[in-house]
Amino acid sequence: MNKRIFYWFPRVLAILYILFLALFALDVFIPGKDFLYYIVALFMHLIPNFVLLTILTIAWKHERIGGALFLVAFAVLFSMFWDRSFLWLQLLLFSPLVLIGILFLLQRKEVGKK
Repeated sequence: MNKRIFYWFPRVLAILYILFLALFALDVFIPGKDFLYYIVALFMHLIPNFVLLTILTIAWKHERIGGALFLVAFAVLFSMFWDRSFLWLQLLLFSPLVLIGILFLLQRKEVGKK
């Protein structure tokens, strides 16, 4: 039972984190804009989510590679949005990627068992 929780925890945490980031894309809805504007704006705002979903699909089967990619995603996002005055906010927003990456790196596949 404990191994099953340890298996699912980083996956569920990653899904919840990606859904949380998707909430920030809702700021594209401005009255008076046409449908094409909304499609393009939503796509642009959800690009980081698409990248994280790709990393999650890799991590689902290859835990170590996915864990390393989650840590790289943290470093890239943290450096892209670097601002010394909002350091605490950046750490709060991007630190779940470090936790997810570490949890994926700590997983061990048991050979011959399902």
